[in-house]
Amino acid sequence: MILPRPRVVISRCIEFEACRYDGAKIPSLFVLKLMPYVDLFPVCMEADIGLGVPRDPVRIVRKDGADHLIQPATGRDVTEEAVHFTHDHLSKLKNIDGFILKGRSPSCGIKDVRVYPPGEEKAPITSKGTGMFARNVMEDFSHLAVEDESRLLNERIADHFLTRIFTFARFRRSRETGRSRDLMDFHTRHKLLLMGYHQEALRRMGRIVASNTSMVERFQQYSEELYTALRRPPRCRSWNNVLMHAMGYFSDHLQPKEKAHFLQMLEWYGEGKVPLTAPMLLVRAWALHYDDPYLQEQVFFEPYPLEFMKLMGNDSCTGRELWEGVR
Repeated sequence: MILPRPRVVISRCIEFEACRYDGAKIPSLFVLKLMPYVDLFPVCMEADIGLGVPRDPVRIVRKDGADHLIQPATGRDVTEEAVHFTHDHLSKLKNIDGFILKGRSPSCGIKDVRVYPPGEEKAPITSKGTGMFARNVMEDFSHLAVEDESRLLNERIADHFLTRIFTFARFRRSRETGRSRDLMDFHTRHKLLLMGYHQEALRRMGRIVASNTSMVERFQQYSEELYTALRRPPRCRSWNNVLMHAMGYFSDHLQPKEKAHFLQMLEWYGEGKVPLTAPMLLVRAWALHYDDPYLQEQVFFEPYPLEFMKLMGNDSCTGRELWEGVR
């Protein structure tokens, strides 16, 4: 399957340039693996507003309820420059599918950024915040996938991020044509994936595809539902329901032992003993063996490049809330 290339904004210090405050470049194996498949657009707010490399570090300082970006060593307040750069840079971004930002940075951190009271030597305020650049990203692009490089070390977070950016890229390609058949094709090929993510949104999206409104309106309404559907990852039991639905296409062909083995795999997946790919690949093999064209075209079986498929379904049944504080 030929995948369209997602367009992702990334902090420039992550594998692109040694522009961190200490003159370092942040290594990321995930980003290196992503480079052949994604168009990356690097940015470094601190360097681009003229703070230099290396530079005295900046911090977020809360004064009278308002956050400022301060360089304690020099006493310089660069809040105005940071705000101007951020608004100008973000306003020029077009057709972006996601962001990878530097974790815990006073500029780019999406969570757990230290916030200080006035005074260079004082300890950080107990509550933590969001970087000056990142907070505008998360407001202006709240519908997109936004993560930091450290969180992407978690396989469940990486799986969700990749699913979103490649799905958004596929939808962009369909939307660019403006044709009804391309919207229908996108919806048909993503049904199992969307069934797992958000069944109610899937039903609404089906009604949009079948409506008689203009194509511009249909694509706009569909995009809103798509972003809503993929906002949070599904529970593992949702994938079990999808796989049971898919197995129904072969129920008349399978032997009782085959069905029992498949159900055992689903149980093992729910217990965290095997990844989602174990029962998923079994269903895909049946789709090929019994030559089912509908299932063979489902994006669910390959939502992003095979290079990353080992991520799918890992650590998905732990019950941990990995997105708390991010949105």
